[in-house]
Amino acid sequence: MARLKVTQTRSTIGGKQNQRDTMRSLGLKRIGDVVVKDDRPEIRGMVTTVAHLVTFEEVD
Repeated sequence: MARLKVTQTRSTIGGKQNQRDTMRSLGLKRIGDVVVKDDRPEIRGMVTTVAHLVTFEEVD
């Protein structure tokens, strides 16, 4: 199964509450944090919601 490496690149300060909640659900708290998650539709949707705050890449 493919996995996604998600890195926080921008701050959530001034963002909407749902975006801050999504970042916390992904496990990202501060700029530079990296998490690796399974590539599932739910995770893809979360990443799409905060796409302007993170970068992501597929890893094996």
